[in-house]
Amino acid sequence: MKYNTLLYYCYSPIAEAEQFAADHLQFCKSLGLVGRIIVADEGLNGTVSGTEEACKAYMEHVHADERFAKTEFKIDEVDQPSFIKMHCRYKAEIVHSGLRDASIIDPNKQTGKHLEPKEFSEMMHDEDVIVLDVRSNYEHNLGKFKNAVTLDIDNFRDFPEQIEALAQYKDKKVLTYCTGGIKCEKASALLLHHGFNDVYQLHGGIIKYGKEAGGKDFEGKCYVFDNRIAVDVNSVNPTVVSKCFNCGTTTSKMINCANPECNEHFTQCDACGETLQGCCSVVCSEHPRKRPYDGTGYYVKVPQPVAIKD
Repeated sequence: MKYNTLLYYCYSPIAEAEQFAADHLQFCKSLGLVGRIIVADEGLNGTVSGTEEACKAYMEHVHADERFAKTEFKIDEVDQPSFIKMHCRYKAEIVHSGLRDASIIDPNKQTGKHLEPKEFSEMMHDEDVIVLDVRSNYEHNLGKFKNAVTLDIDNFRDFPEQIEALAQYKDKKVLTYCTGGIKCEKASALLLHHGFNDVYQLHGGIIKYGKEAGGKDFEGKCYVFDNRIAVDVNSVNPTVVSKCFNCGTTTSKMINCANPECNEHFTQCDACGETLQGCCSVVCSEHPRKRPYDGTGYYVKVPQPVAIKD
């Protein structure tokens, strides 16, 4: 049987988004899909996985709604579904940034100029260009574009605090990128709001770049938010840039610490994984709530009900 994993987002206002989330969850379950979808008043952000037929039906259903007709799906063929459960939750934003004032940041009105993968590949090497990774530490530590500027942030919500440090690039062409494009919609808009003159974003993110430009000059792997954890991007000149958190050996294996009270994202070689049982430290390996380590470093979260806004 053939399976697909779909990555997508769409900034489009949703009335009664809390109820939409509950209804959408039931629809996904009716198709037998698994995955994680965030619903907010501003739109949708999701990764879902299932049979080829179920994924096709899901895409047709989303596109049939005029609010989401412009949604672009990035499709991966997978050996098995990339999730175990189906979650669809209402939240304040479809990607947590803290930038909720639509009078200041509205991706439907102003963002960086979208570059298709091949355009991005050509422009990123120009002398007056800065390639800016807007993702978190654990993501760009696993893989990033060659010579990209990275930010010391643990979450995307910390991005606005980096604007002052980035001010030195105001007069350059700034090419932003992220996993699938969603973070760049707000990041590029915020840069424009703060006076950056020439801002672009990689349309479809790293995932689309790998599919359409062969991933050229992307070093390492791309972190993804499902049980695959990391995916290959570069089929042209691939390299591994990440190191084992514990011993420094080159490795591309990304896991979560087996201590649920830590749950740190980090890279770890198989040898250290066996010694520490998937933990980032001896202390965590001795924690009474340590989860059994099966070599993957992926742990299923306890299902939660759809969050309803107060």
